[in-house]
Amino acid sequence: MYRLIFLVIFALSIQFSSAQKTNFSYLDVFDLQYASDPQISPNGDWVVYRRMGFDIMKDRASGNLWMLRTDGSQHQKLTSREVGESSPKWSPSGDRIAFTSSTEEGSEIYIYWIATSRIAKISQLPFGPSSLTWSPDGKQLAFSMNVPKKAPVLANMPAKPKGAEWADQPRITDRLYHEADGSGYIKPGFNHIFVIPANGGAPRQVTSGDYHHRGQLSWSKDGQHIFFSANRNADWEYDFRNSEVYSVSITNGTIKALTDRKGPDSNPTVSPDGKHIAYIGFDDKVQAYQVRKLHIMNRDGTNQRVISGNLDRGVSNVVWDAKSQGLYFAYDDEGNGKIAHISLDGKVKKLADNRGGTSIGRPYGSGSFSVSKNGEIVFTQSTPSYPAELAVVPSKTKNPVKITALNTALLDYKNLGKVEAVWYKSSVDQRDIQGWVVYPPDYDETKKYPFLVENHGGPILNYGDRFSAEMQLYAAAGYVVFYPNPRGSTSYGEEFGNLLYNNYPGEDYNDVMDGLDFCIEKGIAHEDQLFVTGGSAGGIMSAWMIGKNNRFEAAVVAKPVMNWISKTLVADNYFGYANSRYPGQPWENFEGYWKFSPLSIVGNIETPTMVMVGMNDLRTPPSEAKQLYHALKLRKVETVLVEIPGASHGIANRPSNLITKIAHTLAWLDKYRIKE
Repeated sequence: MYRLIFLVIFALSIQFSSAQKTNFSYLDVFDLQYASDPQISPNGDWVVYRRMGFDIMKDRASGNLWMLRTDGSQHQKLTSREVGESSPKWSPSGDRIAFTSSTEEGSEIYIYWIATSRIAKISQLPFGPSSLTWSPDGKQLAFSMNVPKKAPVLANMPAKPKGAEWADQPRITDRLYHEADGSGYIKPGFNHIFVIPANGGAPRQVTSGDYHHRGQLSWSKDGQHIFFSANRNADWEYDFRNSEVYSVSITNGTIKALTDRKGPDSNPTVSPDGKHIAYIGFDDKVQAYQVRKLHIMNRDGTNQRVISGNLDRGVSNVVWDAKSQGLYFAYDDEGNGKIAHISLDGKVKKLADNRGGTSIGRPYGSGSFSVSKNGEIVFTQSTPSYPAELAVVPSKTKNPVKITALNTALLDYKNLGKVEAVWYKSSVDQRDIQGWVVYPPDYDETKKYPFLVENHGGPILNYGDRFSAEMQLYAAAGYVVFYPNPRGSTSYGEEFGNLLYNNYPGEDYNDVMDGLDFCIEKGIAHEDQLFVTGGSAGGIMSAWMIGKNNRFEAAVVAKPVMNWISKTLVADNYFGYANSRYPGQPWENFEGYWKFSPLSIVGNIETPTMVMVGMNDLRTPPSEAKQLYHALKLRKVETVLVEIPGASHGIANRPSNLITKIAHTLAWLDKYRIKE
């Protein structure tokens, strides 16, 4: 009798639990949290990290520092302050944490003492610091900071009468790089390296010259030099892909170049024994994609050599092991973030999968890790079921253990769409192409669903098996979503990524359409219910696809390039396209640039198309989106233009804009889907 009652209660509880689950919805975006920038203590006992969330009232992401033990216990906020905190760095002895935090005057450097839980602001800086790095003895901190310069003056204007309301003065620049998407006009000035006593005091500038000195910093073992990456060539503005590894004396400011080749050398990292420097770079062949390789050299710059030559993947986040016998590093492989160790003779051992989860909107590669002296690893772990959580790889077991559950209260009560990897053959050359299918919650394979192709940006980037709010919202709206990694995507090797050189858009179009046909053959997609969308390079691909065929019921083309000639010379990164994308400048290769412009085939488009762009987009300016919209209006193709106020190229940077993007996309597509 008791057994029967128990079974009835158990069955009812399961039924009740299932009924409580709802589909992922727009406002759930504001309840998502994720971990970023985890830093493990030198002895491996504690982790400090930046806990990110979204402020629904201020419509922005915000982050505070939290800490917990590596077994997941004693999870607590680092300070009681409710302001932005970031960039935590353990002191070499593990007794303090340096970090940066916002104040009413701007970002400043703070110290947290582990033993007493006290904090203190140790700086009073005119601009925000970056690249915070402890000296080996724990007595100093190095950082990079902007030092302003005056803008050029061309004319001396007469003084205006007191109280007169004249127009603002003109903004004048003579720099090659003078604006950046997301931040706008770049004020004149250069980043320099500073040092400051760890107990507070006056910061002291140690680099000089009109060059930028920023990025990762690394101290010599004796604390007398700092290693950094920069481009101090005379023609540095136009030699923008190049950089070298330098050392600077903190006592007299003497700067010495340790590398000298055509190509970027960056992220110098001194070995614990002080004998070697690891760095990342490649010999620049001037092409669309080049794998960043791990190099080492002697402390004085001699005996430079590649040690990751047998790994055809780009490396990042390089950390020496405690014995100076090898390095830990991150890389992406087939759309999945990995962590590995490499010995000095090039032997690679993979240690963890699923690094990522800090790109909340779409499933791009991301995330980071750190390592203790005993080889214990903490990293941001993500799967399609959750954004970045913290996971630890113990030095002995080597099996990752998730130690946080930031989204349990939300995602445990949501029906998420199942994500499945698919592989298929390209009709062009029989290459293996990878993609992912996201099914609507409670998917019924006997029913027909609308099928949405979502093209990734870059195009030299990758999607993968990571959490994506956008994909889940499309799935929750009843769409089967297909997101592929066609040729040109990273994480499949240099040759695969470079297939777009002077060929973009090219056969990557065929790769996407082959994936679509593969899904039709599997019964996942249906010819009368096909839709397509994508942003940036994904917008280019979407526009190209509807210009090449009329198979889609509707399309949403977000922040596209429609005309490579006009885009190249007005974008914020205008100087970076010639020769690495297409040969020559637009005026030297007019036919080539036009050949790959979606505007050249706009006369073929019959698909109802929504065009979307941020009004402050400097990467693919609104004028590009308007070229598509105006062309379709003149051709009387059903279309609408959605311009998002205040949004830069990263439309989804503000949570409400992410919702705006998806809501308008779905509203447009829903007009053309078959209603059940």
